[in-house]
Amino acid sequence: MDVNRIRRVAASARDWLALALSYPASYYKGHKNRELFEGVGTYCMFIGYPRSGHSLVGSLLDAHPQAIIAHELDALKFVEAGFDKFQLYQLLLDNSRRFARGGREWTGYDYEVPHQWQGHFDDLRIIGDKKGGRSTLRLSENPNLLPRLHKTIAATVRFIHTIRNPYDNIATMHKRALEQDHNHTLDATVEDYLSRCGMNTGLKERLGNGAVLDVRHESFVQDPKSSLRELCDFLGLGYDESYLEDCASIVFASPRRSRHDIEWDDASLAAVRAAIGRFEFLRGYSYEE
Repeated sequence: MDVNRIRRVAASARDWLALALSYPASYYKGHKNRELFEGVGTYCMFIGYPRSGHSLVGSLLDAHPQAIIAHELDALKFVEAGFDKFQLYQLLLDNSRRFARGGREWTGYDYEVPHQWQGHFDDLRIIGDKKGGRSTLRLSENPNLLPRLHKTIAATVRFIHTIRNPYDNIATMHKRALEQDHNHTLDATVEDYLSRCGMNTGLKERLGNGAVLDVRHESFVQDPKSSLRELCDFLGLGYDESYLEDCASIVFASPRRSRHDIEWDDASLAAVRAAIGRFEFLRGYSYEE
């Protein structure tokens, strides 16, 4: 029995059902509420890797009074299926509101920002989706999806590339993979991660200068205010001190060193070291620091 194939088929069936159920309601609500979205000038996407810190960055942006960032909607599958702009924006807004009502807890962390705008907005200018790892795969698998996104939304698209120490990122990915398949090997996780590095390198080259911002998880945790200022400037968002303060108040004191939670072999360590030398956005990372 090919368990992975069964999972892929089941996931495809769930996607089809979700699309079929979402289409009528999103069409009605999206076009009814189209005036809410008239001020949106920029669409914000995440690319990157699972377990790299997307949720923190997405939640802090969603707290901005001029931004709505959905949590794990996987918006590109709706674009691929032919949903129009107003349907897509309504799905993003509904997702953000739903996650806010649920308390914004995810994988053991609480991402609720006090006194700010998660799930609602004052003057909507930025909208987007926090689904970095899957978005990288979709854009790499289907080269026509990016121009289709541009055609659907007819707005500027900005990409946030979240990066985490690869040893920590791989360790966390591997622990998650083991929860789903106890026979999953570390070298398979390393290969998956490095493949995504190659995909994101290709995407960055394709998108060109100015469209992608690299955000290092460790730098974000160390100095969230400065990182948020850079992020807001990149997206064309203003900010005040209360927004920065409230966002910084939920950021954990230090990044988790997940690399120590698994047992590494020499080949996997060497493969990651080589990748750090090969991919410019990983330069400076090491196992020791």
